[in-house]
Amino acid sequence: MNEERQRLIQDRQNREALQSKGEYPRDIWKVWGPYLTERQWGTVREDYSAGGDAWDTVTHDMARSKAYRWGEEGIGGISDCDQRLCLALAFWNEQDAILKERFFGLTGSEGNHGEDCKEYYYYLDSSPSHAYMKMLYKYPQQAYPYEQLVRENRSRGKLDAEFELVDAGVFDQDRYFDIFIEYARSAPDDIYLKITAWNRGEQAAPLHILPTLWYRNVWSWNRGPRPQMRYADGHVQLKEANLGDFHFYCDAQAPFLFCENDNNEARLYGKEDWKGYAKDGINDFVVQAKREAVNPEQKGTKTAAHCRSLVAPGQSFTVRARLTAKPAASADAALRDCDAVFAARLKETDEFYGDIQAHIPDPDLRLVQRQAFAGMLWSKQFYYYDVAQWLQGDPGTIAPPAERRRGRNAGWEHLNNADVLSMPDKWEYPWFAAWDLAFHCIPLSIVDPNFAKEQLTLLTREWYMHPNGQLPAYEWSFSDVNPPVHAWAALRVFQIERKIRGGDGDIDFLEGILHKLLLNFTWWVNRKDAEGNNIFEGGFLGLDNIGVFDRSKPLPTGGRIEQSDGTSWMAMYSLNLMRIAIEVAAHRPIYQDIATKFFEHFMYIASAMTSFGDQNSDLWNEEDEFYYDVLQKPDGQRIPLRIQSMVGFIPMFAVDILDAETLDRVPEFKRRLEWFLENRPELARLVASWSEPGQGQIRLFSLLKGHRLKRLLARMLDEDQFLAPNGIRALSKRHDSNPYVFVAGGESFTVRYTPGESDSGLFGGNSNWRGPIWMPVNYLIIESLQRLHHYYGDEFRVEFPPDSGKTISLAEAAHEIGRRLTNIFLRGPDGRRPVFGDVKKFQEDKHFRDYLNFYEYFHGDTGRGVGASHQTGWTGLIAKIIQPRGGAR
Repeated sequence: MNEERQRLIQDRQNREALQSKGEYPRDIWKVWGPYLTERQWGTVREDYSAGGDAWDTVTHDMARSKAYRWGEEGIGGISDCDQRLCLALAFWNEQDAILKERFFGLTGSEGNHGEDCKEYYYYLDSSPSHAYMKMLYKYPQQAYPYEQLVRENRSRGKLDAEFELVDAGVFDQDRYFDIFIEYARSAPDDIYLKITAWNRGEQAAPLHILPTLWYRNVWSWNRGPRPQMRYADGHVQLKEANLGDFHFYCDAQAPFLFCENDNNEARLYGKEDWKGYAKDGINDFVVQAKREAVNPEQKGTKTAAHCRSLVAPGQSFTVRARLTAKPAASADAALRDCDAVFAARLKETDEFYGDIQAHIPDPDLRLVQRQAFAGMLWSKQFYYYDVAQWLQGDPGTIAPPAERRRGRNAGWEHLNNADVLSMPDKWEYPWFAAWDLAFHCIPLSIVDPNFAKEQLTLLTREWYMHPNGQLPAYEWSFSDVNPPVHAWAALRVFQIERKIRGGDGDIDFLEGILHKLLLNFTWWVNRKDAEGNNIFEGGFLGLDNIGVFDRSKPLPTGGRIEQSDGTSWMAMYSLNLMRIAIEVAAHRPIYQDIATKFFEHFMYIASAMTSFGDQNSDLWNEEDEFYYDVLQKPDGQRIPLRIQSMVGFIPMFAVDILDAETLDRVPEFKRRLEWFLENRPELARLVASWSEPGQGQIRLFSLLKGHRLKRLLARMLDEDQFLAPNGIRALSKRHDSNPYVFVAGGESFTVRYTPGESDSGLFGGNSNWRGPIWMPVNYLIIESLQRLHHYYGDEFRVEFPPDSGKTISLAEAAHEIGRRLTNIFLRGPDGRRPVFGDVKKFQEDKHFRDYLNFYEYFHGDTGRGVGASHQTGWTGLIAKIIQPRGGAR
């Protein structure tokens, strides 16, 4: 068996053994990993302002001098899973005014399209255990244009393109370093680090590389004693009560510099009489030659090995280091096996992915998928946030302002997170997001199903889930409402793991998460179904600016919006819970009652979506043959909001099929199902039927019958409407020439097709659902079509292309959408990857063209990457789309 698989098995067995003894479960090989975020500054956790202005409370300029309260950040960094000790990289090109210790980007108010990281870095590889990891950072040789990036973007409007780092000319004549950062472990607590910097320019250039170690500051908040680092016998000795003793070695005869991970009170707060060796001491020593900034006694809580070289053109500079619990006789002895360890771990990682990709012959597809997996695995983060402590402040420190008690997250005092979590993007979104995380777990389950299950379970634990049953949305506001996809994700992870490992699957996981989701479902029903009629409204910010109004705020017209998407999400939720209960009930029959409950709940929601009586009131609009939201005004008038958007396709997601064999395993549920269908024929005719003879005995549960499905697909597969060259748009292209306009109170509200960045500050202005391609909803469309095909078979066909006379099956339609999504990242016949847009450097340069970013969303006409550049979270779904349905996984 492959060594990497053995590590995962070892971790699983260790976790199960600890759980059986009532101890805290922990994976041996995952005690260390890429758990350092890329941005701690500008986060809610570090914001102690009265007005909740997170971006300006701790800025990038302050970050090098301020000791954080809740977490740490770094470039290409790792930490232990409690983030007590951190290891990351700093660089200096002898041109910058500061060390490059953290990635730079614009705040929400500085950029014309919201917060945006202005660096180029790529996650290239990682094994699930993190025994091997690799990333690339591109560092300019001339001064990094901090001020220019801010100035140019501030001067541009929403209709202008962003001013990017490549536009500043710092990569002209290839005057930059390609810095490859690699980790390999010979044992769980024995970590090798290799940094290889290639000079891509035509002139020799100086480069300082500083592997940097530091302890997270807990002592300033009375959370523990100050640990210590000190130089001895040619290396750094480290002592911390919980982690124990470690040793840090570095080659290149590098001197070690020491300071403390403490505030620079003089620089930050004007305390001129303050003395000490502050967090920015190494920066000041290297860049400003301030010898007094570092401790001459060579001890502290932060240290860096200072390695420098003049790198010849086309040549490389390599630094090796090792962090280990095992002392060695010398640095040379400690690093003697470095290259052998890297070679062994890379070979094992290649074998691991070779198995997963055995049925993918195209090398470019394999490259895309492996980098997608790498991004998913690198985007883990230690996330620490004790809301009660954050609200009240730490003893012995300045108390937070009184406004905090009435402000952000004040109703979430139970929330106390200190876990490793999958992040959407560790720079732009360095905090967990509940509905994002659900999608993350699908590709993660291919490489590490245990981690995927742990993630889904964590969000339902009592220190995450609100006592009222709500799942926390995200750090900016835990009370915001996102689509309920947690049950779907849990079910899919269960099914994927069962396919990998065989047998009955992890029934205990499903049963445990079902209990918590029952509470969450009740919260949805109590909070979002205002009149108890199974029509849902209010919130669902996952599609935040797709409609006319901000659905999380009071409407300018009064009344409320009955949401086609909100109601469909709840129908999907009901079916997901029904299926989970059936899976558990096959082993524990008492759960058949719960399966019945959610079957009936689904039926009543399905009925509510079609039973208001006249075509202008129904969520399904007979005239347009599309689903719309409906505005119900205070006077009782009901107005369909005739926007042809992704909202109209979400009813497709509420679909499941049950075959006769599955039903026979739950006889009580089967009996009640048959009774209901016989005695509620007005409901049964809406959604449920047996398959036609020849298809086998399969029961379909869906909001769509054949005619409506065909009408929706006719729009979806029309390139003049929703079908883009690279996926399904979130808004019909017809709204480009025919925008939807709604007039209320003398004010016009307009929805126009906008295929790229948001063209206004509406609803925050940082993302756009009015035309671009979003991976998560595209993925749900593909899955729904596959499930519907399983019921209808090849005989159910839709015309494609429109008016061509040619037809395709639902499976072929799903494949076509998946192919177009995959092509976003693949080289086309012209050698260009749509994700790179028109950036010539990215498209043609051999040192750029095969390194990929997995963006938040994609331009609806070109497939160009838009939004957060490292949204490897839900865009990592491309790894699952690439994976053959009949492959090993």
